[in-house]
Amino acid sequence: MSYTEFINGIDVVYGHPNLEKRLLFNSFERPVAIQLLDNNTDRLLESAKRLQKLDPDIIDINLGCCAKSVSARGAGAGLLKDPLKIAEIINKLSNELDIPVTAKIRLGWDEKSQNYIQVAKIIEENGGQLIAVHGRTRVQAYDGEANWDAIAEIKNAVTIPVIANGDVKTVADIDRIKNHTHCDGVMIGRAAASNPWIFSRLDRQQVSIEQVRQTMHRHLQSMLDFYGSPFGLILFRKFTKRYLQPYSLEKNRIFDLMTCNDPVEFKNLLEQTLTEISV
Repeated sequence: MSYTEFINGIDVVYGHPNLEKRLLFNSFERPVAIQLLDNNTDRLLESAKRLQKLDPDIIDINLGCCAKSVSARGAGAGLLKDPLKIAEIINKLSNELDIPVTAKIRLGWDEKSQNYIQVAKIIEENGGQLIAVHGRTRVQAYDGEANWDAIAEIKNAVTIPVIANGDVKTVADIDRIKNHTHCDGVMIGRAAASNPWIFSRLDRQQVSIEQVRQTMHRHLQSMLDFYGSPFGLILFRKFTKRYLQPYSLEKNRIFDLMTCNDPVEFKNLLEQTLTEISV
């Protein structure tokens, strides 16, 4: 299944120039969860009702974003400080939407306030139909190790499906986290940016240069077709660095790729780089 980037309820209710493009998805990406973020129950409900018309399979509530601009206003992981509001949000949306409501959580705000069992039970008791768990607190962000033991505790505490997330970087990690937590599914985020082949159960060292070449060109062309030029290229450049991360490239070569704004020039430079790697 696929999750959209999180969509701010404010952008849905009051409008955002890029909202339509941010919400587009292809049929092959189904089941698709549109992930909503806000700290206002009524606005979340109104947003969810509007987004339901786009025919997603799931509306997911983000209770895990650790960005200060989000959590400081009581949204994302900031809602973990207010379990009663979480109950209100999940209850209202579950009762008024025609599709499943799910949630993505962290373990708590910080080490001293890990309320993940309470939050997980609240989500289940108020109609939530699935929980995805990132095994860190908001304060940890992405530092330290994800706590898989805590995810296993959540799995034992609820009867709805639990998706485990955090520190899944290799194919072996997929099996390890499943065996450790007995989760119903595994969520992979950051690791997929440098190894999208992990979803085909391939570790990066198993991926040939030719596979990398074909995927990068197809990915770039898709972004150019969707966003136009040069914006599609500018957005693609961050993926370029991750695709090429396993290889020992000179800094000036990476710099040239990361600062190129012309698609034709970029494709030629990329082809030259990949050819040199394969030699």
